[in-house]
Amino acid sequence: MSASLPPNPPPVTLRAFRPSDVPFVSGIVAEALHEHYEPSLYQSLSVEWNDGFLVASDPHDVPIGFLLGVTQVDREARVLMFAVERNHRTLGVGTLLMDAFLERCRVRGFRRVTLEVRVSNATAIRFYTRYRFSVTDLLRSYYSDGENGYQMALDLVAPAAG
Repeated sequence: MSASLPPNPPPVTLRAFRPSDVPFVSGIVAEALHEHYEPSLYQSLSVEWNDGFLVASDPHDVPIGFLLGVTQVDREARVLMFAVERNHRTLGVGTLLMDAFLERCRVRGFRRVTLEVRVSNATAIRFYTRYRFSVTDLLRSYYSDGENGYQMALDLVAPAAG
């Protein structure tokens, strides 16, 4: 299932993360996710599953959004970070990123995708719900500022009848 794109989606290119993206990704993380990480973190996480670190770039190849997925459990992907620059939200950039990421997960044979989201982020929760993610757990004081989070999950394959 895919969320719908706006009538005139922006000219966006999806590509793999590159080390030169770090300053842009760091800025998006600070503004959108209210978190601050060592710049080296992005490079080290990209090594594990490079196809899971998608960058959406504008016509000048400047990153305007990204989705960083990792694999920590067998046949399961985790969306570790996902954000779009404020000026490019509601234009379909997040939908393009999520659609591409979920397709890559299916191609790799993953059965499940998980993520965490702030309980106060109603917009993101609605977005994930359109993809049929559901809340599986409340994560108390999960974020660095003490805010609670929800763990959400999406099963990519239907459970066997039994």
